[in-house]
Amino acid sequence: MRKILVSECLFGDRTVRYDGVDVPLLDPVFLGWKAEGRLVPVCPEVFGGLATPRPDAQRRNDRVVTRAGDDVTDAFMKGAREALRLALEENVCFCIMKSRSPSCGGKLIYDGTFSGNKVPGNGLAAELLKTAGFVIFDETEIADAAALLADQ
Repeated sequence: MRKILVSECLFGDRTVRYDGVDVPLLDPVFLGWKAEGRLVPVCPEVFGGLATPRPDAQRRNDRVVTRAGDDVTDAFMKGAREALRLALEENVCFCIMKSRSPSCGGKLIYDGTFSGNKVPGNGLAAELLKTAGFVIFDETEIADAAALLADQ
């Protein structure tokens, strides 16, 4: 069975998201994959040693900073490397990552000003996974992910 790497907050774990709130993905196809044991949940931020809850952070160019200006890039990179290691170890076919996240966002991320503005870009883990050749979907693209899985 081909595995899928998934942001752990979408998997339904509230102990990982920065604000301690769960955002489970309830799409029936996704839930079917979860029931099959196909999903490999990862939280790069927790893997990097950050606590929950934790200050929100956004990407500014190559750095990740909190609203207070603390640089948390090293923790984000450590977690990104662990997510990539698991993706390779589990031989996942693609990833479903939380949109707009400074770790997992694969198309749009917040612009680093904490104003709510979004810009094209990737979170650090998504960027590392893409560089390694993995396709990144977000939680709105389950039909596209299912089509890719059907082709494999």
